[in-house]
Amino acid sequence: MSLLRTHLRPYRGAIAVVVVLQLVQTIASLYLPNLNARIIDEGVAVGDVDAIWRIGAIMLVITLAQGVAAVVAVYYGARTAMAFGRDVRAALFARVQTFSAQEMGTFGAPSLITRTTNDVQQVQMLVMMTLTIIVMAPIMLFGGTIMALQEDVQLSALLLVIVPVLIGVVALLVSRMVPYFRQMQTRIDAVNGVMREQITGIRVIRAFVRDDLERARYAAVNGDLRDVSIRVGKLMALMFPIVMLVMNASSVVVLWFGGRYVDAGEMQIGALTAFLSYIMFILMAVLMSSMMIMIAPRAAVSAGRIGQVLNSEPTIVAPANPVVPATTTGRIEFEGVSFGYPGADQDVLHDVSFVAEPGRTTAIIGSTGSGKSTLVNLVPRLFDARAGTVRIDGVDVRDLDPDHLTDLVGLVPQRAFLFSGTVASNLRLGGEDASEAELWDALRVAQADGFVTEMDGGLEAEIAQGGTNVSGGQRQRLAIARALAHRPRIYLFDDSFSALDFATDAALRQALKPLVRDAVVLVVAQRVASIRDADQILVLDEGRLVASGTHHELLESSETYREIVTSQMTLEEAR
Repeated sequence: MSLLRTHLRPYRGAIAVVVVLQLVQTIASLYLPNLNARIIDEGVAVGDVDAIWRIGAIMLVITLAQGVAAVVAVYYGARTAMAFGRDVRAALFARVQTFSAQEMGTFGAPSLITRTTNDVQQVQMLVMMTLTIIVMAPIMLFGGTIMALQEDVQLSALLLVIVPVLIGVVALLVSRMVPYFRQMQTRIDAVNGVMREQITGIRVIRAFVRDDLERARYAAVNGDLRDVSIRVGKLMALMFPIVMLVMNASSVVVLWFGGRYVDAGEMQIGALTAFLSYIMFILMAVLMSSMMIMIAPRAAVSAGRIGQVLNSEPTIVAPANPVVPATTTGRIEFEGVSFGYPGADQDVLHDVSFVAEPGRTTAIIGSTGSGKSTLVNLVPRLFDARAGTVRIDGVDVRDLDPDHLTDLVGLVPQRAFLFSGTVASNLRLGGEDASEAELWDALRVAQADGFVTEMDGGLEAEIAQGGTNVSGGQRQRLAIARALAHRPRIYLFDDSFSALDFATDAALRQALKPLVRDAVVLVVAQRVASIRDADQILVLDEGRLVASGTHHELLESSETYREIVTSQMTLEEAR
């Protein structure tokens, strides 16, 4: 598998050490029964005590070397497997960080989590088993066969029956397991998806008293996983008794025929003992290989799922020759922009054109599903336009240097999200080098300094993952402060004031004016009261720009805008 070749390449030295040590261990294991036979036949049978001590000492030294080789081999094998797992997880994480919203939607967060954890663990286990067995099993199989032939050729004919029977049984069972392994990984995805959704939406579940329904939903996917796991478990449980039956039956047959040979004087007791050991070695090699074969199909499925992520090319890629504009003002220009989500029947945006100038606030309003958030997301290249061009400072955003674009844009998404850490660590995601004074200034403008001061620790107050230990309005204000700490040239507020009361909203906008005086401000809003003072208002309807102008101009010229206004206030209040 290319995944193994790629990520095991840095550990070729450690793998070579493991192979050599496994070789030493296996050769020692194969030689010991021969020495044991010599003690029985040369020492015990003729009463040669010196031979017993001499051969016994050699056996002791070989056993000691075998033990040391085994310990060191397992140590290096385990370290290599763990390092491999670490590297694959890091590669997966790095690849996911390059994904656009399109790839995230294709794979889904639960599946990506499963691939980074459970799937990597399956492949990691395969590497561990490979480094432990890959040398030992074949050498033990072929070496054991050669040593058995040296002891007695006629008795070795039993291998022609025993080994094919064992291999056939294992192959049959493994072939039945492979489809179940594929189902198991898919159903683990489903369990993770439901669990993540229920944990994230626990408040909604409680609010609508849907606990019983969600329990039933989780029980269904959990039961599906259980059913597949039981089927796999039954096949695995069946495998080992069958293998042990074949091994024990083989021992009985060998002892039966070997005893007759000893009785007839055609074979010595020591040789029979050694032959029995070699038969066990051969069957153990087949058993170890069967264990490897059992792990390999599931690991192959997991490796394929990991490969899908690693080989997935992001749709948003850095330009081959990135451009940095000579002058930076943040001026945004949409020219004939259309966009549709992958798999959608029709575009979300249709031939949208407008200009957002520095020092001016451009507001976007429209009904739900009219494409407001999609339009905003095209500016920082969370998506790329299907047709038309989005320019910043006269340069197509697809040609802009990604670092420059990141420095230019401060985005406050529709759903405010905070990371686990502190207030300061969350704000410094926007401005890494921001001083405490600058952070407090951003909090003051965002109307968040009051509740942060009251939190235990102030800027060092703990924030839970997702910001679940603060209210929706507080989370939104912290997200706004995070963008303000960045001090960008372009501010994108995607319905970022919806959780604020009117007084806080008004105070925030008033405090915001001096800070964004020279910047481009693009605001998505639902409340007319929040955007009536904007320099330019864009009215979207079913993905089309149907009107633009100031609040008073649109009241006179746009029927769509008047409908939105009158749904929230009277025309007298609007004027």
